[in-house]
Amino acid sequence: MTHVYRTTATYATDDVGTDWKERAARYSLLPLRLFLGVTFVYAGLDKLLDSAFISASGTGSIGELMTNVRNSSAVPALVDMALKSPEGFGYAMAFGELAVGVGTLLGLLARLAALGGALISLSLWLTVSWQTEPYYYGNDLAYLVAWLPLVLAGASVFSLDAAIAERRRRSR
Repeated sequence: MTHVYRTTATYATDDVGTDWKERAARYSLLPLRLFLGVTFVYAGLDKLLDSAFISASGTGSIGELMTNVRNSSAVPALVDMALKSPEGFGYAMAFGELAVGVGTLLGLLARLAALGGALISLSLWLTVSWQTEPYYYGNDLAYLVAWLPLVLAGASVFSLDAAIAERRRRSR
């Protein structure tokens, strides 16, 4: 039988390893934040700049999309609400994605922005991509899950939230 003894000796390399791990943990959500922020800004701008998208009918319109997914969605009532005013829903979706993306990139009200992103992804999963089989081909569920760490943790680095919190802490 082999016995292993642990010592409490501290070596210079221990501090480096600990610092690296702490730094990695601190910055770990930054790539996710950048990806989701850029993606949602792009999605919002893409919708706003596509004249065909924000219309009640026609090829590539939000009205056509909602009509096509109505019978296969998990919550047809959500689609029915969108179909009452497809243009208004299209603008709401585009500006919502833009606000979520900008808030996420700037780290301004980051948890609220992430919650908005999660709700947008949830609504798209329950309506547009619900019928996708197998489920992992639809990306809205993956986006929903990707938003959850940011809902829980917020934006701790390179963010206006962190700068505001630091300023408040210093002024006390």
